[in-house]
Amino acid sequence: MEKVSIWKNTLWPGDDGGFHNITQRSPKLISYLKPQTSIQSMPLTVVLHGPAGVGKTTVAKQLMLDWTQDDQAETSSSAFYLSCKDLNHKGTCTFAELISANGPDLQDAIPGILTQARKILFVVDGFDELRVPSGALIHDICGDWKKQKPVPVLLGSLLKRKMLPRSTLVITTRPGALRGLRLLVEQPLFIEIKGFLELDRKAYFLKHFEEETQALRAFELMKENAALFHMGSAPAVCWIVCTCLKRQMERGEDPASTCRTTTSLFLRFLCSQFTAARNSCPSDCLQASLKSVCLLAAEGIWTQTSVFDGEDLRRLGVKESALCPFLDKNILRKSKDCGACYSFIHLSVQQFLAAMFYVLETEKEDVGGHRCHIGDVQKLLSKEGRLKNPNLTQVGYFVFGLSNKERAVELETTFGCLVSTEVKQQLLKCRSVPHGKKPFSTVDAKEVLYCLYESQEEELVEDAMAPVTEISIHLTSTLEMMQSSFCLKHCQNLQKISLQVGKRIFLENDTTLKSDAQVERSQHDHHSLHLWADLCSVFSSNKNLNFLDVRESFLSQSSVRILCEQITHVTCHLQKVVIKNVSPADAYRDFCLAFIGKKPLTHLVLEGSVHGDEMLLLLLSEILKHPRCDLQHLKLGSCSDTPQRWADFSSALKINQSLKCLDLTASEFPDEGVKLLCSTLRHPTCFLQKLSLENCHLTEACCEELSSALIVNQRLTHLCLAKNNLGVGGVKILCEGLSYPECQLQTLVLCHCNINRHGCKYISKLLQGDSSLTDLDLSFNPIATGLCSLSEALKKPNCNLKCLGLWGCSITPFSCQDLASALISNQSLETLDLGQNTLGQSGIMVLLEALKQKNGPLRTLRLKIDKPTVEIQKLLKDVKESNPQLTTECSNARTARSLCCHFLS
Repeated sequence: MEKVSIWKNTLWPGDDGGFHNITQRSPKLISYLKPQTSIQSMPLTVVLHGPAGVGKTTVAKQLMLDWTQDDQAETSSSAFYLSCKDLNHKGTCTFAELISANGPDLQDAIPGILTQARKILFVVDGFDELRVPSGALIHDICGDWKKQKPVPVLLGSLLKRKMLPRSTLVITTRPGALRGLRLLVEQPLFIEIKGFLELDRKAYFLKHFEEETQALRAFELMKENAALFHMGSAPAVCWIVCTCLKRQMERGEDPASTCRTTTSLFLRFLCSQFTAARNSCPSDCLQASLKSVCLLAAEGIWTQTSVFDGEDLRRLGVKESALCPFLDKNILRKSKDCGACYSFIHLSVQQFLAAMFYVLETEKEDVGGHRCHIGDVQKLLSKEGRLKNPNLTQVGYFVFGLSNKERAVELETTFGCLVSTEVKQQLLKCRSVPHGKKPFSTVDAKEVLYCLYESQEEELVEDAMAPVTEISIHLTSTLEMMQSSFCLKHCQNLQKISLQVGKRIFLENDTTLKSDAQVERSQHDHHSLHLWADLCSVFSSNKNLNFLDVRESFLSQSSVRILCEQITHVTCHLQKVVIKNVSPADAYRDFCLAFIGKKPLTHLVLEGSVHGDEMLLLLLSEILKHPRCDLQHLKLGSCSDTPQRWADFSSALKINQSLKCLDLTASEFPDEGVKLLCSTLRHPTCFLQKLSLENCHLTEACCEELSSALIVNQRLTHLCLAKNNLGVGGVKILCEGLSYPECQLQTLVLCHCNINRHGCKYISKLLQGDSSLTDLDLSFNPIATGLCSLSEALKKPNCNLKCLGLWGCSITPFSCQDLASALISNQSLETLDLGQNTLGQSGIMVLLEALKQKNGPLRTLRLKIDKPTVEIQKLLKDVKESNPQLTTECSNARTARSLCCHFLS
């Protein structure tokens, strides 16, 4: 076999394709492919997988050369190439005839070769392109190479190791067919072929352009488009990009806009191949050729076919002469090996031309019944369709890209074909967002933003985004930042943005980079920060945008400053801001500085790396003391500071008259800090209504201060003390304060507070008095038989409790009789949470029997019922009939509404 014959149908005139790099980088597999010892008795199956055009076939054919030229072999070895594209067109034959089809001179030697199966390498190329009926590869498999069988049977027999089991197999495939291939082959070795790496692509550009500056400029432009750069792992795409940009540069044009989207690059490439048509009126022949090629491409995408023979052309009504213009321009290739078969130079070119099929105006009689396999735009963009056929995804992107008015003009000028005006409405219908406030999921948002950005059509973006009021964006690349910026600037009804910024978008604070990468870091951040500034401008330009949620984000000092500049802008109308788990740590300081004097701001949440920041409380104090402050809800997570800083913060709370809700969850208070906070609560100018001190390491000793504050303060209605070890003594002290008529507390959360049955006695006494409490959460406390005391309170007519949470409180069936009695007489309880308590069948039945007797105020009951018996199921039905307004939830998951403060409600 001559080496040149391997690539004779792969390369383009004057282009070596750079395949040498790929074959040199591929692992030396011959030592593994040829078992040398009896120990290694299992013949090897190697699967080379990777996207289209990255060199899988090239590597496989290089392995064939290495196999047949192995100097260490005692006898000659044989290698056979089976193209799945070609196999689709072959009829019944013997296995010997199949492998000798391309070498008639081998027919006499085949019997002798096949007797030495251990010396044979079979390359099965393009498994993903095999088109056989379901199950054909595993049906009627045969081990006799002299028997006449259908080709799928022969191939399946080879893959399943029935035919020549001692031979070695190399199979190439795209990733989409890997799952089906795994079911056929035994113990395969999977090797990913990645094609051109970044350095390979750069070297290719330097070789293609005469001037280095032009090559580097073109390379950087492609690199800025992540989708296009990813495609560049295929040498064919690199050739397309270089050919297109080189022609533009030679004409003195700026190629920057060409690489902005993948569609613009492929359109410019296609049109530049037919520049002669621009100087005159495009011929009808060229129009017909374009429509024929687009029909061929679309049919192939939908049927997952990349090679077309004469029968395909006849079925589609395509004349071979119509393909000549595209053959001449190296857009199509003709293979003589399988009887004048045609294929596109790369899958991406086929996808682009398939997209053109949807946008070109075509008379119905032009295609007639030839498009039976081609789905409409709705099917093209459907999730189901793209899951079955991943190649449709890029076609959909291209259709959006071709909906641009300027691109339509370029198409019409070059080919004389009119672009359909209907396709834009079809795209809007498929990619529009339902009316209402339901936000995009992150995945949906990425998909929609990608499609709309590809269009570069502002009117289309505005129409598509008009119903959107909330959106979640996870940025993982600069391209996604560019797409988000373009679309969000045309989303005038947007009210809330949830933003997550991934790693390595900003490299300024990246300590993992080597010192010699400073120039690269600077160039990267210059580009990233420019895009970031464009995205952040949305916060000062959109008057309806009022909610920003930034969390789990890796920012930089510069990117934080840019965002803060937009927040401080007078035209920024943000009212609610959530900053959670953001780096760098000092970003929180910058945000606080931006919020000082920010009048529209009413809700602020700061959580994450705030522990130990001595400046944070000081800056928050400045926010609260500012005369323009209108902050109503403040959540500060995991904060710790000196007594002096807490003193400043407490003073600010006395001055501020707008703050209604304060959440200091997981903050570390010094003893003096608790006293200062309680002193603030006692102050007549304190306007707090909701306070959360969850997991703040409070003890029984702190309850004295809290109790005295509750007696004096008549504005506080919600208090959360969850996850503090208050114990029985702490509860006793709190109940004393809560029992005063001046106390107006309505909601009390005491989850995980180490309260036992003795503590329940004090709570019961409180509830039997004239307490204002309506919501009480005692979940995750070992109250056990303390339920009896609580039940006594529920029976009293002056008990005002509406919601009682007892999730996971070690309640036993023994206590259920008392609770059942209480439920019969109680006049106020609307929600009762008994989830994660093992009440047993007897306990559950007692409760349900009680509820069946009376249509009381209870609206929601939560129980743990692992396997409801027939008796319980009947009781549940009876309860529903006698009390139709009652909802009984029997799952193990906790679905109860939280009794803690809702700080962004």
